[in-house]
Amino acid sequence: MTKILVYDESDNRMMTLNREESSPMPYSYERTLLVREFRGSSRSSLLYTTTRAMEAWNATRRTYGSAIPVGYAFKRIWEGGHGQQSQHYAGVSFDVGQRLSQAQRNRIHQVATDLGVWGYVEPLSMTPTWVHFDRRYGRGACNPGSGYPLLRMGDTSTYVIILQDALNALGYSTKYLDGIFGTHTRDALISYQRNNSLSADGIAGCNTWRKLVSMVVGIGRTPTVID
Repeated sequence: MTKILVYDESDNRMMTLNREESSPMPYSYERTLLVREFRGSSRSSLLYTTTRAMEAWNATRRTYGSAIPVGYAFKRIWEGGHGQQSQHYAGVSFDVGQRLSQAQRNRIHQVATDLGVWGYVEPLSMTPTWVHFDRRYGRGACNPGSGYPLLRMGDTSTYVIILQDALNALGYSTKYLDGIFGTHTRDALISYQRNNSLSADGIAGCNTWRKLVSMVVGIGRTPTVID
C-alpha cells in the first residue's frame, strides 16, 4: 500500500489517500495512469501530486485517445535524476512517449500544447525522444516562469513538501512531511538559513532555494528523511 498526498489547489487543502501499486492514481481517468507508472523508478514509500496535474493528464489522455506510456514522473528531491528545482520533485511533471514513434510523440505534444491545461510543454527540439509536460503552479521565486515559488508560514502545497523533504534530508527536522508550512517547518528553515549564511527570516525565497537544492538534489536517502 502506498501513501499518496494530493494537493487540491481549488480549496487549498492536502488530502491523504492510500492506493495499491496496481491501482489508478487518485483523480486520474479510469486506468490510464497507475500508481506504479506514476512512481516510475522512485523507491519512496510516499508519493504526492495535485488534482490539477491529474486533471491535465485526464484531458490529454482523453483527447489523444490511446495509451500514453510514462517514462518518468515522480521523484523525491534527494533521489535526484532531474535538474535542480525540477517539477518532477513537485509531483506534477511527466516525461512520456519514449517507446512511441516520432509521429506519435509529435501528436501527443500537439494535443498537450493545444489543450492549454499544462503550465509548460517543453519544445520538441529539447526532448528528441520523449514529450515533457508539467502542471507547475505559483510564481518562481527566482524566475516567475520557472522554479519553485516563495514559501512562508501558512502556505500549503507540494512545494512545501519539497522544502520539508530537503530540510529533513539535511538534518533539520520539520517533524512532519505534510505539505503544510507550520511552526516546525519555519524553525527548521531558520536553523538551516543561520547555518548557511542566509537571511534567517524563515521564508524560502530565491537565495534559500538555490542553496538548498544545490545541497540536497541526488544525495540519496539519509537517516533523517521522513515519510
